[in-house]
Amino acid sequence: MPKVALYNISGTQVGEIELSDAIFGIEPNESVLYDAVIMQRASERQGTHKVKGRSEVRGGGRKPWRQKGTGRARQGSIRAPQWVGGGTVFGPTPRSYAYKLPKKVRRLALKSALSTKVLDKELIVLDELVLSAPKTKEMANILSNLNADRKALIVDRDYNDNIALSSRNIPGVKFVSADGINVLDILNHDKLIITKEAVAKIEEVLV
Repeated sequence: MPKVALYNISGTQVGEIELSDAIFGIEPNESVLYDAVIMQRASERQGTHKVKGRSEVRGGGRKPWRQKGTGRARQGSIRAPQWVGGGTVFGPTPRSYAYKLPKKVRRLALKSALSTKVLDKELIVLDELVLSAPKTKEMANILSNLNADRKALIVDRDYNDNIALSSRNIPGVKFVSADGINVLDILNHDKLIITKEAVAKIEEVLV
């Protein structure tokens, strides 16, 4: 079982914590991590792109010239695709890019991401993270004490308004509950700051 240091919000080590080998100590599967990141990024696409087809472009209701006798090619509308200002053929229309990976693959990707942070020594476990009121300056001081004042992902057992409000104005810092932890956020941040209670909840769900 991997052992990591346990810190308080002052940045002082107060002990050690044993992490589950099945979640924080596996060999990271890079292929699965890649698939999970692509899936999440695809799901975040808005898919609101739209172009007009020949039936949607304004104008073109009248046949531009008669069918025969002019010597020119027959035309039915000045909004046909071959005309300048005409409709687009097979253009993009609104769609959803979201898709899902199998549940076992998603769980393996999450375990691989967490294990990667342990291997890279980018996991910081706190004994607790309690703020009496939303204070951005106080959260910034905590991150500074932990040497994680750049890109940091903060994870607590449950959603906490004080932590969320205190961290949202700090560039590069994001807060999620243990239920909302995901591969893209873990890999996109330099440090993963997680409370002892959040570790217990993640292990309870993923084991």
